[in-house]
Amino acid sequence: MLTQIIAHRGSKGTRPENTLPAFAAALADGADGIETDVHLSKDGHLIIIHDEKVDRTTDGKGRIIDLTLRELKRLDAGVKFAPVYAGTRIPTLDEVVQLLIKANFTGIFNLELKTNKIHYDGIEAMVADYFNHHQVPFKLVYSSFYPKSIERLHALQPEAEFDSLFETKFKTARRLHAEHIIIGYHPDIRWVRRHWLLLPKVQLRPWTVNTERDMRFCYRHQFAGLITDYPGLAHRLRLKMQGG
Repeated sequence: MLTQIIAHRGSKGTRPENTLPAFAAALADGADGIETDVHLSKDGHLIIIHDEKVDRTTDGKGRIIDLTLRELKRLDAGVKFAPVYAGTRIPTLDEVVQLLIKANFTGIFNLELKTNKIHYDGIEAMVADYFNHHQVPFKLVYSSFYPKSIERLHALQPEAEFDSLFETKFKTARRLHAEHIIIGYHPDIRWVRRHWLLLPKVQLRPWTVNTERDMRFCYRHQFAGLITDYPGLAHRLRLKMQGG
């Protein structure tokens, strides 16, 4: 069984994270899946970015929830990574989906709802409505650190796959699995290494697997997948260890 390579925020290690260039690079690197994050703008648009604020990854300041789409689109999401990416913009969910459709991507699209710090009112319904009205060729997987978002989305889109993200709070993930809401775990790779012998036999896709040592660990134990900033490196190493 091949361990699936999920590109964390696109090819985050080689491109500005959560941007169209990062997702395009991940596909070119042979990633089996894309992991990304969604927030809600002040005027109700689904925005692809990791942090609750734009400060770290752009030349702007402020919270996503306080900025309109027009204001967000003015920001430079590439120049802080490298001058060559100056002018790169924050994408919307639809822009990322359209990129994947044009690329005939049929792998995993892991969308994390960033609702554990700021709960965006109605975001679960908006995400479900979007995918209920857009046919996509890829497999949709939802995850969140906020269990209520998983439960709400599961009620709206029970046919999608749901996985629980956690660093240390294993009890919540175990409850959701017992209730048949989630089918797998997305734990921190450091947590996996500490609790390896205690882990249940479930679908595991640890994050963020960036070193060759951790990649080899995942391949050796044939995890369902790994989530990495370096899909190109992960793909080359998988060819050596798993032959694919």
